[in-house]
Amino acid sequence: MVQPRYVEVSHLGTIPYLEAMELMKALQSKRINDEIPDTLLILDHPEIVTVGPRARNDGIAPPEGYASQAVDRGGGLTWHGPGQIVAYPIFKWDFNDEKSVALVIEKIEAWVIRALEKIGIHGTRDQRMQGVWVDGRKICSIGLSFLRWTSRHGFTVNLNTPEGRVEGIAGCGLEQATTTSLSVLGHDVSNDAMVSSLLTTMEDSLQRSPVEPHL
Repeated sequence: MVQPRYVEVSHLGTIPYLEAMELMKALQSKRINDEIPDTLLILDHPEIVTVGPRARNDGIAPPEGYASQAVDRGGGLTWHGPGQIVAYPIFKWDFNDEKSVALVIEKIEAWVIRALEKIGIHGTRDQRMQGVWVDGRKICSIGLSFLRWTSRHGFTVNLNTPEGRVEGIAGCGLEQATTTSLSVLGHDVSNDAMVSSLLTTMEDSLQRSPVEPHL
């Protein structure tokens, strides 16, 4: 049986995207060198659409009226903004069931699905795209970047986003309005409730145990 690895959790509040990107890079380097333990950043961003290499290669850009930023994580377009939880795991993925990017993505999907189940929401995978789906709509996007099997970037969970904003982004070849938030689907979930559910299901899902968060 794998002994749980401890994860330091940092709640950062609202952080501009570029600031978070620089922080992730610095922490990834420290994690590679074992200067810090596995670290989970929980935050949100002012509205911005990040543009991954798939979108850039296909010539896909956000619609007018959206700020954007090119990034090096996998995937295409991802909306960030109010009413969304962003989680960035700066983890060394070196357990036996983490030997490919696909397996890591599956593990994160299973974690989010378990966290949703704990608060009474049935989440699923969908063959159209990686992430987590509820009632046929995508509410969780996942995109990672690895260096020496240590990740940065991560995943989002849309709770109560401004009307029409995330729906206006056709992410990763999906049609507009495929991605939405839990509130649109009739689920009233607070930020605190979702974060608490993620942290309490982390050990069973990832074989990693969160330590007392620090501010």
